[in-house]
Amino acid sequence: MTIPDLLAQLAKRYNVATGYTSASGKYVEIPRSSIIYALAALGVPISAQPDEEELTGLLFREYTQRMSRPLPPAVVTTAGTERQFTVHVHDGAPARLHIELEGGGRAEVYQDDNFTPPAHVDGQMWGEATFHVPGNLPEGYHEIHLDSDGIGKACCPLIVAPRRLETADPLLARPRTGVMAQLYSVRSRNSWGIGDFSDLGLLAETVATEAGADYLLINPLHAAEPFPPVEDSPYLPTSRRFINPIYLSIADIPELDLLPADIREDVEELQAEFRERNTSAQHIVRDEIYAAKLQVLRELFSLPRPTAREEAFQAFREREGEGLRKFAAWCAQQELAATPNRRHARSTDHAELVEFYSWLQFLCDEQLAAAQERATAAGMEVGLITDLAVGIHAQGADAAALAQYLVPEASVGAPPDDYNQMGQDWSQPPWHPERLAESGYRPWRDMLATVLRNAGGVRVDHILGLFRLYWIPKGQPPTMGTYVSYDWEAMVGVLTLEAKRAGAIVVGEDLGTLEPWVAGALADRGLMGTSIIWFESAADGSGPLPASDYRPLALSSVGTHDLPPTLGYLAGEHITLRNQLGLLTRSVDEELAIEREWMDQVLDFAAPGAQTPKEQVVALHEFISSTPSALTCTNLVDLVGDRRTQNMPGTTRALYPNWCIPLTDDQGQAVLLEDLPDYELFQQVAQAAKR
Repeated sequence: MTIPDLLAQLAKRYNVATGYTSASGKYVEIPRSSIIYALAALGVPISAQPDEEELTGLLFREYTQRMSRPLPPAVVTTAGTERQFTVHVHDGAPARLHIELEGGGRAEVYQDDNFTPPAHVDGQMWGEATFHVPGNLPEGYHEIHLDSDGIGKACCPLIVAPRRLETADPLLARPRTGVMAQLYSVRSRNSWGIGDFSDLGLLAETVATEAGADYLLINPLHAAEPFPPVEDSPYLPTSRRFINPIYLSIADIPELDLLPADIREDVEELQAEFRERNTSAQHIVRDEIYAAKLQVLRELFSLPRPTAREEAFQAFREREGEGLRKFAAWCAQQELAATPNRRHARSTDHAELVEFYSWLQFLCDEQLAAAQERATAAGMEVGLITDLAVGIHAQGADAAALAQYLVPEASVGAPPDDYNQMGQDWSQPPWHPERLAESGYRPWRDMLATVLRNAGGVRVDHILGLFRLYWIPKGQPPTMGTYVSYDWEAMVGVLTLEAKRAGAIVVGEDLGTLEPWVAGALADRGLMGTSIIWFESAADGSGPLPASDYRPLALSSVGTHDLPPTLGYLAGEHITLRNQLGLLTRSVDEELAIEREWMDQVLDFAAPGAQTPKEQVVALHEFISSTPSALTCTNLVDLVGDRRTQNMPGTTRALYPNWCIPLTDDQGQAVLLEDLPDYELFQQVAQAAKR
């Protein structure tokens, strides 16, 4: 065998791709150095320039490790399905197995024929046997236990997931419409210059009663840094499990009533100062806002809590357990290690800071639950749909707490495509596939349970990452990446199990470079996909996709947070901006011409007769509402005629103020929540979007 053949075989053993088909249909070969880098990051002891002897030895090493492993890293099946798995014990020794069920009880496993010859590993012969779990096991997180002479006892996780998540079925029978919004950008008269949980509840009530929305899809609420400076992007959090306290509504914290009169007056003056920003179209400055909120929050935390409040707080800490303790401890350590000018004057001992950061999460959980209650009370059937980011900051709380399950040597991103021709590096460490499996997918499970607790659904950003992630070597451009595959049945299985337990729907953002079978696999499990009018074309390539051909099990919309508002998109502002930022590989004129040609086809097809840009916006939403998709969505920016891009993928704060753009109208004037129904375009688009 040649070196390329041996390397390809080794890569296949560890689920590392040697090539992929791009979004444009072109096959891309992965550089050899990138394949070797990914293998090394997974723990394979491979050199930078392996020869045939080394590669042959590594293949044999993988074989002997596999043949001498008593149980698999994890066994995953679906309810009603028998699943085979292999067991390895000393040759001739008995393999005694049973299943311990979640919540108590036992079940048996059954042996099948297996004629694999024994393997010689380090002086010991190992035999292989095949068993299967029965098809009548309850859904849940169980364990397979093995006892055998010579190796003793061993166990591995057994996950039984729903065969299909059925929470979206009522939406298929009666499709719904909703609104998507960036919470930080949506402000009321009482905001502190940034949207908060009180605004979230008010926005849900407003779009439910004034626009007939059955749900409100929002940006990720994940925790950023514990104190300024903080990351602007909600998609680069320090933790995906816990919440960003910048969204706390100070006025809704019960302890506010306990403040002494003089301090309460100071808080009101501070509040008045930041409320002035609500009517400004200038960029949102998170650091100043969060610093002011933290100042007040520390004052409130220092007050003696009434017995009922203290008991509720301690119950929250008990429920969240070790995960909250680790997160709060990381936050406390960051503060204690901060330079004097960044450390708060009240910073005392570690234990008190751990309690403070735990208390902030208690408040966040409380206020987010209240927002969901307001949404459903206003008539929303689903209520809030939260967003789950792809990954976490490489130096954040989750990166520290979950280090054993991550691969810090690699960075997750996306290969070059027509939307971003240089590719993207999201600066996030990927999951380690085997270590995650060995944990029974516990970090994934815990995170989902927390994210879904106060929501009617979750949108999983880049859900393709549950199947494979694009690993980029640290310090290399995105063109040097390769795909590493995961056990998608396990990742999706845990997602469906947690969603079923929460009674929540799941929307997968399945845009980008994907294998053709993935969309079908997601639909088969009851997970909705995502359809954007500009990205949908007829199967034969003849033009835009007819409304009747849109996927029923999907959330369909005119735009997304990675595109400009529709008025800006129609004007080609995304092309102009990408050119200004140096993100194009073609000339701006060529790019505009290509974009305009397709845009005109879509408009002629979906918005015939619409003359002005605003008329086209209304017509496009009417077209989307006519599709059979279970969910259709209107972007809040389109309801008021906003034009500015919220996020330009592939850029940093130094190039563009991503995630800092407040909601404005078509004249560039700030929009307050209380005034939404007064906008003529709001009424027009809302009416067009109704199902």
